Amino acid sequence: MVRSRITSGEYPPRHLISEVKLEQEFGVARVTVRKATAALREEGLIVTTPGMGSFVTPDGPFTGGRNPEKE
Repeated sequence: MVRSRITSGEYPPRHLISEVKLEQEFGVARVTVRKATAALREEGLIVTTPGMGSFVTPDGPFTGGRNPEKE
């Protein structure tokens, strides 16, 4: 569900993904939300900054490595 919200644009770039809100909305435990966000992070759909939270990637899915076009 969160993946489709990101890919459809419902969650725009830099949108904060709140673990607490996801817990409440889907009625699941924090560990379940963390597993889901870990999967989204591996897919390059979100980035996580310690102390700040998880955000939709600003330029679409991040595939890792250098991007010479952005340098």
